[in-house]
Amino acid sequence: MSEPKPPTPTPPGDMYKGWLFKWTNYIKGYQRRWFVLSNGLLSYYRTQAEMGHTCRGTINLATANIAVEDSCNFVISNGGAQTYHLKASTEVERQRWITALELAKAKAVHMQAESDDSGDDCPAVPPSSGQGGGCRNLEIQSTLRTLGSKVEDLNTCNDLIVKHGSALQRSLSELEGIRVVGDVGEKMRQVTERATLFRITSNAMINACRDFLSLAQNHSKRWQKALQVERDQRIRLEETLEQLAKQHNHLERAFRGATVLPSSFSNPALANKGAAVKGDASDEDDDNEFFDAMEDPAGFITVPADPKYHRSGSNVSGLSSEIGMDDQSVNFDDQSMVSNPESPQPLELEPVRQRRTRIPDKPNYYLNLWSIMKNCIGKELSKIPMPVNFNEPLSMLQRLSEDLEYYELLDKAAKCQSSLEQMCYVAAFTVSSYSTTVHRTGKPFNPLLGETFELDRLKDCGYRSLCEQVSHHPPAAAHHASSEKGWTLRQEITLASKFRGKYLSIMPLGSIQCLFDKSDNHYSWKKVTTTVHNIIVGKLWIDQSGEIDVVNHKTGDRCHLKFAPYSYFSRDVPRKVTGVVTDKEGKAHYVLSGTWDEKMEFSRIMQSSKGENGTEGKQRTVYQTLKAKEIWRKNPLPEGAENMYFFSSLALTLNDPEEGVAPTDCRRRPDQRLMEDGRWDEANAEKQRLEEKQRTVRREREREAVKAASSPEEAVTEDSINDSPSKTPYGPSPLIEGNESPYGAQIKSTHPDSYQAMWFDKLDDPASGETLHVYKGGYWEAKEQGKWDVCPDIF
Repeated sequence: MSEPKPPTPTPPGDMYKGWLFKWTNYIKGYQRRWFVLSNGLLSYYRTQAEMGHTCRGTINLATANIAVEDSCNFVISNGGAQTYHLKASTEVERQRWITALELAKAKAVHMQAESDDSGDDCPAVPPSSGQGGGCRNLEIQSTLRTLGSKVEDLNTCNDLIVKHGSALQRSLSELEGIRVVGDVGEKMRQVTERATLFRITSNAMINACRDFLSLAQNHSKRWQKALQVERDQRIRLEETLEQLAKQHNHLERAFRGATVLPSSFSNPALANKGAAVKGDASDEDDDNEFFDAMEDPAGFITVPADPKYHRSGSNVSGLSSEIGMDDQSVNFDDQSMVSNPESPQPLELEPVRQRRTRIPDKPNYYLNLWSIMKNCIGKELSKIPMPVNFNEPLSMLQRLSEDLEYYELLDKAAKCQSSLEQMCYVAAFTVSSYSTTVHRTGKPFNPLLGETFELDRLKDCGYRSLCEQVSHHPPAAAHHASSEKGWTLRQEITLASKFRGKYLSIMPLGSIQCLFDKSDNHYSWKKVTTTVHNIIVGKLWIDQSGEIDVVNHKTGDRCHLKFAPYSYFSRDVPRKVTGVVTDKEGKAHYVLSGTWDEKMEFSRIMQSSKGENGTEGKQRTVYQTLKAKEIWRKNPLPEGAENMYFFSSLALTLNDPEEGVAPTDCRRRPDQRLMEDGRWDEANAEKQRLEEKQRTVRREREREAVKAASSPEEAVTEDSINDSPSKTPYGPSPLIEGNESPYGAQIKSTHPDSYQAMWFDKLDDPASGETLHVYKGGYWEAKEQGKWDVCPDIF
């Protein structure tokens, strides 16, 4: 007897046919019937000729139960109303039918579920999508249903392969255990049949995989083409909107030029007044719309500006002093190098030593992050004991010194004749300090109290800096840098950080100040919030968000920078930064734009005006600018940086051992050095030792402060020497001034103030009105003499 064609996973429209024996009654027993399996329905006829007109019975497999009784018999029942007792001629034929029935049942169940959900899917198509959009959605839904049915076929075939494979394995095991010769023939027949069943189901699985792969490839190509069409349409739409905006701008400018510009051009004073529409017009934040001339330079230069900028030697009163000076200073890179006698100095600066360009690669150690983090939710980061596995081999003091990687911006700012343009370079410097954080997901080491770090680049780059940890709770670091080019940078940063389960927020407190010797300009600003995402699950990534106001306390100039937070749904460039430079009267002069991880550009504003209302109802400000100039670009990372904690070229040199540094320098910290060398277990042990040593010193300092406050004579002595804090390790004690009980709760709250920094004094800045630690001198002189007696033993 020839075997019927084995069933294969087929689309719902195909059929599977064959002869089976159906139980009728106890008189007639099993009768031969012609069965047809199609679209989840099993029908039978007396003969093949009856297929066109007479169906003897049909059962829906979606609600049916299929059970196997013995080697040839099986039962199909839908819960009692219909029950078919069927018998195949051989076990192989029975198994073919079982395979086909199970595949058809899986398809029927899936199609029934899709049909039940179709009523909910239809309203999802928006009414405005049109007939084409509705057809496309129906096509996608049909394709997804087809792919889903294929996946169900694959799951069913997989279950059958596992089932028959196990049966085949059992038969082979039984065959190995046979010792009686008479049973060999029967067992060999069973093994052969089960091997045949396994081959049939394997072929069905292979065919199902082939169909699914072919279908997926075909639809993938169609979807790729459709996606490309959508992208092209979006680009064309954006270009059209851009052209409309330019045409609107041209028409508006032409109208103003025909009515206002002739009179304003004859009177430059009126032109200046008309250029600043209102003082607050340039101080919008969220909805400012910048039309940079980078895209179309001629489209954004105002009509009265053309003759003034082409006639560089003209002496147009009122404009040559304000605009001409700024325009010449924009290009100072080409001119000031000739006019400035100090410019040849950088050519003479040669590095005195060859600094390293690599550090040991980061080892790949496994660590269960959640086991550590689950007990840290809601706590301050500085109070959480962290293993070095989360760290990078640099201290927080060294990370502060990394802000000087783009010191050239301050060098250029020191040469600017215009305070407004100098503001642009200072603002670009504030943005550049975040460029090193884009891939740096490692946590820097918390400095020990009294820990220092010097960065002496006086012979290389013309500057040198010093950092010191001046407080431990809360952690605060003071930084001072000075340059031969005429600028001084000082900052005091206190970190407030919270772990929120999914992300870590780091809020830097304190201010940064930059002073220029030649112009006496005094700038100050604060840092934005840093957020580390995917702390528990996923790939770590860092974002910067917030706003910065860079203020010139001498002239009143201000630059408002906005760091846009990353949003998946935003169409803007990720990590975008925008800013506007205004004078003390609120008039906008420069526009800055770019990203904090790549580059920044600035352009001169020639005219500002009120535009149309934005998305939130605010009236947007339209700036007409000159062509944008690149003011800063990030340096490329060194080769192999991904294996070296993504360190920049400067960061690779920060922990390089140097002779002559203070005993408290970060380079001498043992746990940090062990981590850099890849000995993390030893580094963890050393880190715990240093932290415990610091706690012991702090407790001793608190006891001495309480002892001093408990005695009136000692209190008077303590109060009398507060005027000379350098002579005592303890600063002014507020416990003596007005506290009725020297043993009150304030003792614990004031113990951080009892520590006196070695190289910094806490002073009030009259310009900014802030209190910060200012470098008091003596460090570099101590280094020249090699006298470090004042330094404590913290390591």
